[in-house]
Amino acid sequence: MSIHDIQIKTLDGEPASLADHKGKAVLVVNVASKCGLTPQYEGLERLHEQYADRGFTVLGVPCNQFGEQEPGSPDEIATFCSTTYGVTFPMTEKVEVNGEGRHPLYQQLTAKEDAEGKAGDIQWNFEKFLISPDGDIVARYRPMTDPEADEVVQGIEATLPS
Repeated sequence: MSIHDIQIKTLDGEPASLADHKGKAVLVVNVASKCGLTPQYEGLERLHEQYADRGFTVLGVPCNQFGEQEPGSPDEIATFCSTTYGVTFPMTEKVEVNGEGRHPLYQQLTAKEDAEGKAGDIQWNFEKFLISPDGDIVARYRPMTDPEADEVVQGIEATLPS
């Protein structure tokens, strides 16, 4: 199954899939509103704004599996993200990224190795995956990697559609 075939609802519960982003480079990030890494929303939004007109988007995926740091309802999450960080990139429904209830999207993403050759479970909030316009998982960045770190920016620029 291609990553573009995976169904995942929008934050407001509308049906969607990764095919909605086919032809774009996508940075998929499991996000949380009450985490020490939550300020990464600022860098994610800047990346989204900087590269959106070149065929790029960030896709935020709320998850409450790490210290229950995303307890809010969809409306609370949307309001927090837009008013606190000015988030304009798309957000999905809240999902599980690890364990038996792992969403199919994360079943594929967690098979990707990071720069150190390690695949497997998501470590914490704000783990990032770069998806090519064709749907290939091209890079995995661990939570502590700043969204605007050189390796992430270079990865995005190398993955943008031509």
